[in-house]
Amino acid sequence: MVLQMNANPGIENFRHYPDEVVQKLRGILARGAQAYPDPRRKNFFDVENGSRMFFIHVAPTGRVWLLASWLKESRGAQVGVREFAAARS
Repeated sequence: MVLQMNANPGIENFRHYPDEVVQKLRGILARGAQAYPDPRRKNFFDVENGSRMFFIHVAPTGRVWLLASWLKESRGAQVGVREFAAARS
């Protein structure tokens, strides 16, 4: 689904991510972002933006809670980890 917020959604940054991470989330939510609803929690989403993922909660007030953000692993990085583990065995 596409999740789109108003032009300047308020974001609570509980884990003190750098400002550029928060601004990136704000921008993609304003434009519309690919979001995956959490099947076990209402109003929680994984939001995808290229190589970065965000885990957010949209509060009833409309504020966004940034709960986690991480870089997605590339296919090459996954293969490299497997090769490293095999070499150590």
